[in-house]
Amino acid sequence: MKAIRATVFSLVCAPLLVLAKGPTLKITIKGANLASPVEITDERILQKFLVWAGTGVSINNAPQTGGFIVDWKKGLVAAPQVTLPRYEVSFHVMHRGPSDYVVYYAYDPATGRGYVYLPGKGEKFYESNTFLIFRGIEGNWLSATGSWTEIARPLIERAKAEGQASQ
Repeated sequence: MKAIRATVFSLVCAPLLVLAKGPTLKITIKGANLASPVEITDERILQKFLVWAGTGVSINNAPQTGGFIVDWKKGLVAAPQVTLPRYEVSFHVMHRGPSDYVVYYAYDPATGRGYVYLPGKGEKFYESNTFLIFRGIEGNWLSATGSWTEIARPLIERAKAEGQASQ
């Protein structure tokens, strides 16, 4: 009887826990060389880059290896050149109210590769990020997915061009 109650409890409560981690409402990209922040609100794009996916997430006790904007399978990478522009990318999500999960993104035009940095302990955004999801690899650079780079790069380039045109 206890096993049946436990099963029923998990079937009822597990979806509620997932619902507590709501959708991405907007993605904002900020950078020193952008005239104004880039805002992504298209639901089709937002659904592709869910914060609640990838390393740090388990479904039915199976660690997830896909999702978000990081190519998790490639693992940790060396920091990209310090001369590359870095962008603050905020994922505005619903989790017990509006919250932000913030990472840094850099793109290397020479290699065509994008990079994502998850803020580490003692750094800005670490506490708020790990309150939302603890991945266990914070403080490191990782490769960005090709799909994220395909979306972000042209938006960043357009925002840079608009800023240069207004000067």
